[in-house]
Amino acid sequence: MTEVSRQPITPDEVCEDCGYEPELKRTLGSFQVFAVSFAFISVAVGIFGTYDDLLRNSGPVGIWTWIIAVVGQMLIALVIAQFAARIPLSGSSYQWASRLANPKVGWFFGWLTFCYLIAGLLAIDSAMASQCLMPLFNLAPSELTARIITLVVMLIQAVLAIASTKIVAMINSLAVGIELGIVVVLVVALLIAVAVTGQGSTANLTSEGIAAGAPHYFAFGGGLMAVMIVGLGTLVGFDSAANMAEEAKDPFRSVPRAIVGSVAAAGVLGLVFLIALTIAIDNIPKVTAADSPVAMIMRDQLGPITERIFLVAIAIAFFGGGMVTLTTCARMIFAMSRDGRFPGHRLMRQVNRHTQTPVAATVLPLVVGFAAMIVMPGDALIELITSGTIFPAITYGLIVILYLAVRKKLDHNEGAFDLGRFEMPVAVGALVWSVCAIVVLLSPASAMVPIVIVVGLLVLGALYFGYMMLFNREVLDTEPGVMDVFSH
Repeated sequence: MTEVSRQPITPDEVCEDCGYEPELKRTLGSFQVFAVSFAFISVAVGIFGTYDDLLRNSGPVGIWTWIIAVVGQMLIALVIAQFAARIPLSGSSYQWASRLANPKVGWFFGWLTFCYLIAGLLAIDSAMASQCLMPLFNLAPSELTARIITLVVMLIQAVLAIASTKIVAMINSLAVGIELGIVVVLVVALLIAVAVTGQGSTANLTSEGIAAGAPHYFAFGGGLMAVMIVGLGTLVGFDSAANMAEEAKDPFRSVPRAIVGSVAAAGVLGLVFLIALTIAIDNIPKVTAADSPVAMIMRDQLGPITERIFLVAIAIAFFGGGMVTLTTCARMIFAMSRDGRFPGHRLMRQVNRHTQTPVAATVLPLVVGFAAMIVMPGDALIELITSGTIFPAITYGLIVILYLAVRKKLDHNEGAFDLGRFEMPVAVGALVWSVCAIVVLLSPASAMVPIVIVVGLLVLGALYFGYMMLFNREVLDTEPGVMDVFSH
């Protein structure tokens, strides 16, 4: 049972109690905070990028695993919302673990999140280039062209993120609005087209497609299990709103609502979109063999003009998702740096007086992205991007464990988000789901290289952690501000 604080406290007072001067500008309203989480999830982008895997591994019937993923991720979102309602600071899990466990534990939470945000940024922007912009402008497939486009997109996102958080919020809200609208319109249009032309069938909803009769279909790591990647790879990043808490006007309420609401909205919208797409398949083997099954379904049912409109909408959603990922990553770097716990922290913690954004912390993900695009060969880059699906699952599992360990001493403001008597069942359910999600992601044989990359990045982080322990230990021994501000 958590204890309720009756004394009113403002978000800026929380920052000051934690030893931080409020430097970031509070410009984000409730919808804009919601848009941050929803854009990171980006249902249209996630399904656009993984529907081919679904058709090849399990056939169309695999869409029903989406429901399992939604329920599981919602349990995790509820636990994260509990933290977000109590500790509205940039750095999310890094701050939660640092202040409720100890700074050493918190540092590894921060490093894990930094790694998954970098991998997520590369995944979103490279997919935008190769799967969306190049087909949209009829460019021939080319790895070099895709990389150049990716670099240009990342540069534009970084410039906008540095210029103003309000600009980021406006563009992101527009992207989310377009995505919501286009998905709803397409669902209705596809179902009407199937009803009018007769091309498509509800029987597709239970079809195993080309995976029918596969020897390991129901086995551990088999086709049906592997297709969980559609939900697990899409329904992530909802915690990004917590990283923007110091820029939200009412973070005690708007941030937890955004976290839970984004998963709920994405879950419902994604399921409806998957059902409409699947019913609209006229020839399962043909669509399965396509480079972009979703685009082919659009073209076959609604014509090439609609396909182009869809690609434009997807491009906007991609851009918004990538910009949110970069901005969220910058806030994590900033949060760790102002505590002196990130490489180059003296530079990374600086906030520009005019834009009220952390410029160097925003440039760093861009520099890392440029380095990866220029130096890494094709296969290695793909494996790095794939590792981005493992990082969030591990991070979420650790957040749930942290909550179970510290929940009894948590305090929060009256009227803030609270699970009440349901907190324990939800947290235990979230822990069970986290273990299952990690097992699912690690079970395919193809996961071995991404696992090695994850381990390698953790070792890299451990080396810097060791450096701090030897030469700058004091920053890992204490937290700035009032130590018990979030507990009773």
